[in-house]
Amino acid sequence: MGKPKFSRKKYETPSHPWQEDRIKAENELVKKYGLKNKREVWKARTKLRTFRGQARELLAKVKQEDIQGKKESEQLLVHLNRLNILPPNSSLDDVLALDIESILSRRLQTLSYLKGLANTPDQARQLIIHGHIAIGDRRVTIPGYMVTKDEEEEIGYTKDSPLNDAMHPARPRADFKSNSIIKKTKQEDVKKEGKQVEKIIEKTPEPVTTKEKTSIAETTKEAKNDINVIKKGDE
Repeated sequence: MGKPKFSRKKYETPSHPWQEDRIKAENELVKKYGLKNKREVWKARTKLRTFRGQARELLAKVKQEDIQGKKESEQLLVHLNRLNILPPNSSLDDVLALDIESILSRRLQTLSYLKGLANTPDQARQLIIHGHIAIGDRRVTIPGYMVTKDEEEEIGYTKDSPLNDAMHPARPRADFKSNSIIKKTKQEDVKKEGKQVEKIIEKTPEPVTTKEKTSIAETTKEAKNDINVIKKGDE
């Protein structure tokens, strides 16, 4: 159980500290979702790991036709549906197909930005911490709060926030559209404006034939004879 005064760590750190691919992926997530540090990425990954671990155990129980396993699997799917992580009528296989961005996209910080309450994810985090964002009549100051499906429509500014004024300079413009946070696949830069890259192919010189050798020798002899004639004429 541990001591109630000291809460347990709610995340698992990576098994190896120096992995280039993992570090690059974590840096992209921190920048994309405006996270404070990589600890928030580890928390989301730990939460995802627990969901997938439960799904694997329940799949084995369901195959054995365990009544308690079926009940727990339904409870897990209802919980994920309530968080709007999975759509209705999903299965345990859909839980195994989840990724970390499915968890990060349900944070209050992300949804506040997508609803147009902030210009950037970083600004959305700042507004939440300073107490400008509320869910219904309840002020929430935790950027990592997991928003349910029913609470998503109630996200807005608090009643006493100066951001309720449409002319406030920190508030996004009326025509502001937040960039949807979607997975970006790596695409190669291709120039489509009709510019073609010229490839220089180095060709090996062709060997000189015997006929060309004899013709070159004859021309050199003729040139020497002409030079000798000119010298004799000068003398």
